[in-house]
Amino acid sequence: MPGVVAVVANSPVFMPSPRPRLSPIFCKATSSSPSPSPSSPSPLSPFTLRLQKQPTNLFNYSGTNRYGNTNISKSEAAVCSTSSASTTTFLKRKRPGRIDIPNEPLRFDSTPGDGERIDEVEAEGEGYAVYCKRGKRRAPMEDRHSAASGVLGDPKQAIFGVFDGHGGAKAAEFAAKNLNKNIMNEVARRSGECIEVAISEGYLTTDAECLKEDISGGTCCVTALIQQGNLVVSNAGDCRAVLSRGGVAEALTVDHRPFRQDERERIEGLGGYVDCCHGVWRIQGSLAVSRGLGDRHLKPWVIPKPDTKIVEIRPECEFLIMASDGLWDKVSNQEAVDVVRPLCMNVDNSDRHAACRKLVDLSVERGSTDDISVMLIQLGHFIPSVMQGAEVIWV
Repeated sequence: MPGVVAVVANSPVFMPSPRPRLSPIFCKATSSSPSPSPSSPSPLSPFTLRLQKQPTNLFNYSGTNRYGNTNISKSEAAVCSTSSASTTTFLKRKRPGRIDIPNEPLRFDSTPGDGERIDEVEAEGEGYAVYCKRGKRRAPMEDRHSAASGVLGDPKQAIFGVFDGHGGAKAAEFAAKNLNKNIMNEVARRSGECIEVAISEGYLTTDAECLKEDISGGTCCVTALIQQGNLVVSNAGDCRAVLSRGGVAEALTVDHRPFRQDERERIEGLGGYVDCCHGVWRIQGSLAVSRGLGDRHLKPWVIPKPDTKIVEIRPECEFLIMASDGLWDKVSNQEAVDVVRPLCMNVDNSDRHAACRKLVDLSVERGSTDDISVMLIQLGHFIPSVMQGAEVIWV
């Protein structure tokens, strides 16, 4: 007969329910319907639930199941582990208690404990400007920067850095406070030696110190050292430095990404793996960059060793743009140079801060939700005085 299921009394699978029959439409008890007799079969509503006998080894009495889940209470575990062929047990799911989540704004503390929310950071100094903006998907801001001019007693010597943290801001903040100092210590100690070695040691030292501090997460870095008329740019990760040479963009760094053949071979040679997750190549299914400082949980695959390039500052070298990937994911190298150049052609009357802000705004307009940090360095400001006002013939 359609819509009716015959049930045999005392069946171990289908047992007569002592509860009132449920309406097949509204699933509510109908007072007009008589309660079925326990000894006679009754039709089942399609919404009526009968539970079979549960295996006794599915739950233990500590409130955990064999899969390690702890969302089962002791009372539920006891019910599920006790069954009888003559008794039917119904489990009633209880509505969980209400959780009150405080409605407080997300904050970024520039200094631990100050409680001040920071959405933007801007600074300007001798020959440089920087502007940072917190992304919509980031709270708190994980980008940091550093700048120091007149280092080692030379007014034309300076060092700058942009740091893009991941897994928190602590690693980026640590690098901003210590990397430049460690680089300059190595440069002074290795005077006359290869500058690339000194900078590499500065990166390695900072990484080791970061790991000793047991800092979680990591950070990508790009640094620029201006010394004796040379521009020395280094990077570990996907922060990028782009030089404007007569209005033509020239990338001085190459992003360290897991999909690069050399990086992938290095990672796999160390026993790691690289795979593509939702269109993004990651190490161990986790990090989308292959070099940086910190990242204890991804050692030895993520390394702090930087790539370094040295450029002699010639008259056509106008300015350097250093930025986190929040900019470069939406703005090309040449576009960035084209935006900045009209505002920074005159060394003595340039608007570096407006140029940085304009780049950040352009990236946001194009849909960036990441933190964005842009630093602009006007290279003409750091040309040694013996070269200023003199006609120099470059060969």
